[in-house]
Amino acid sequence: MSSQSVTVDRIRCDGFGTCAQLLPERITLDEWGYPVIDPAPVHRSELQHAKRAVSACPRLALSLVKAPHPEPARPAAR
Repeated sequence: MSSQSVTVDRIRCDGFGTCAQLLPERITLDEWGYPVIDPAPVHRSELQHAKRAVSACPRLALSLVKAPHPEPARPAAR
């Protein structure tokens, strides 16, 4: 199973805040009520809550996407 991350379409989002209520482990709200999403992959234990937050978004602004793989660390230039 590939890991997934939550993303937000900032153009669609109207700042209702439902997502932060349903997935507070990953989503907080900024001073205007718009989501600030932790980009880390969703833990297996949080996946059901993440799916619920995505499906409950009134503007369909949230989605679960395949989490990007971090780039391997490069040696420091000398």
